[in-house]
Amino acid sequence: MARWLPRSADLTRFCQKLNRVKTLEDDMMETSFNRCLSTIDLTLLGIGGMVGSGLYVLTGTVAKEIAGPAVIVSFIIAGFASLLAALCYAEFGARVPKTGSAYMFTYVSVGEIWAFLIGWNVLLEYMIGGAAVARAWSGYLDSIFNHKIKNFTETHVGTWQVPFLAHYPDFLAAAILLVATAFISFGAKVSSWLNHVFSAISMGVILFILIMGFVLAQPKNWSAQEGGFAPYGLSGIMAGTATCFYAFVGFDVIAASSEEARNPQRAVPRAIAFSLGLATGAYILVSVVLTLMVPWHTLDPDSALADAFYRRGYAWAGFLVAAGSICAMNTVLLSNLFSLPRIVYAMAEDGLFFQVFSRVHPRTQVPVVGIVVFGLLMALLALVFDLEALVQFLSIGTLLAYTFVAASIIVLRFQQQKVDAPAPAAGGRPSPQSHEVPSTGELKEYESFSDKLQLVDRDKSKEHREPGQLKAAFEPYLEFLSDFYPGEVVTVAVVTLMVSAICLCSILVFGNTHLHLPTWSYSLLLVLFSLGFLLSLLLIWAHEQQHGTQTFQIPLVPLSPALSIVLNIYLMLKLSYMTWLRFAVWLLLGLLVYFGYGIWHSKENLREPRPQRVSARYVVFPSGSLEERVQAVQPSSQPAAGLPDTDTDDCKR
Repeated sequence: MARWLPRSADLTRFCQKLNRVKTLEDDMMETSFNRCLSTIDLTLLGIGGMVGSGLYVLTGTVAKEIAGPAVIVSFIIAGFASLLAALCYAEFGARVPKTGSAYMFTYVSVGEIWAFLIGWNVLLEYMIGGAAVARAWSGYLDSIFNHKIKNFTETHVGTWQVPFLAHYPDFLAAAILLVATAFISFGAKVSSWLNHVFSAISMGVILFILIMGFVLAQPKNWSAQEGGFAPYGLSGIMAGTATCFYAFVGFDVIAASSEEARNPQRAVPRAIAFSLGLATGAYILVSVVLTLMVPWHTLDPDSALADAFYRRGYAWAGFLVAAGSICAMNTVLLSNLFSLPRIVYAMAEDGLFFQVFSRVHPRTQVPVVGIVVFGLLMALLALVFDLEALVQFLSIGTLLAYTFVAASIIVLRFQQQKVDAPAPAAGGRPSPQSHEVPSTGELKEYESFSDKLQLVDRDKSKEHREPGQLKAAFEPYLEFLSDFYPGEVVTVAVVTLMVSAICLCSILVFGNTHLHLPTWSYSLLLVLFSLGFLLSLLLIWAHEQQHGTQTFQIPLVPLSPALSIVLNIYLMLKLSYMTWLRFAVWLLLGLLVYFGYGIWHSKENLREPRPQRVSARYVVFPSGSLEERVQAVQPSSQPAAGLPDTDTDDCKR
């Protein structure tokens, strides 16, 4: 029975395979894509991804049903929360200018299986998101023509009464996706130009809404007679924040496009900052004019802006609002179709997904196979499926990606930069100038000289400390942590921080409702998990981090990413259990793909060194000399030539 159980060494190697990180090329600017996008192009892509139908629908819905005029405060808080996640993307996009967004960022810092699962969830997120926007686009256009398209389809094609399928096939939604797929396949420059056109029209309509809205504003609509500014109180504001947070989803298209940016080190952080700032300003100002034009409790949640102008006697303005809404939805469609194939390309290029999707068209320099295949799948989803039940799935995929990117920032910032081992001197011995010996009196034995050389150098110089090492000020109090590899304690602390955040948010969300905890235990658990979170944060902060890089760095690390992690986990736990159930099923499908294909075809798997017939052992003696012994690994019947049988014992002595 025992012989069928895996050995500990096999389990260790298997876990190492799952958590191996991506090896980046020396020249990260080299790419098969066309680096043609400027900062303005990336900014407009980000605006297009964020300022969609939510501006025309979400503002009215949250104002009437959740927060009242205090929806303005909800958007301010949601914008700040999104900024925390956006800054993490900005740092990664500048440091790793490769396509793949959250997938790539997780792969270079956390590990392979986590990166695959993030990419797998983002893949579904974009597919459902694009199909849902296409159906909303179709419904909005159909409403302008008094639902004639819907009536014609139901009369001549028929209706379905099947669970999970739409009431009728939406040919218009599928058609717009196929047209958008054709334009995206022409190249990044064509896609960017088309996005410029729709974004310009959308921003022009927003400017018109703001000017006319402030002209028609009536401050009495915020008075106590109409319910006041915050009729639902603080709870309504925070509930509105959770909903408004999803309005800012879309800036990751900028990070996904970093491999096509001319100067990603500067363009990506600037584009993320500009697009998020403009989108936040647009949402806040439109919320102001909307709630000042008409009383908030009389808003029509489905078409709040158009209805507000109609009730103030400007029915013609409704057509402009409709045009702006359609253009805004077009930019979101382009954003989804632009990002999705590039993330699939990154996964296929790394060997974790089917290789056919890594092909780049030699003329247009875009992953045309991925664009066509996933454009068709998106059109099929929009044609036949009822997406309302799946829209919440978008949230969990996005929040999970945000969480892992924030954790990856902490891990990467405290990682020791890789240093090549010095070349050995003549005669096979390491150069005496390449190392120093610790002055301690104990014997230290290392399996790999190049991996452990930094630990020897650390003891030589107390003044200069590498990232991941304990700060000098904390060494007298936390001396027992000095024996760990640089960055090892930080990695464990990040895991502890995330576990504490999950427990803390679980108590906040479920403690009084589902768990029915008494007050004393509720308070005690909150204090314990808060202490665990804060202690993990302090332990991370007690270590040195990377400084002086030439690219953008998020300020206040590890505090900023930690706050983003807590917020994302809290919002994930607020989602319904059906969303989590669908998420679990999708994860299981992803694991089947990974273990059936990805783990075997991964390029990192090909880079792993094969077992050698010679092993080297390095011993640091207290006397200050460094000696290498090489023992040939031979069968017992054939001893190594030129080496005595007592070589191993000699080395240990």
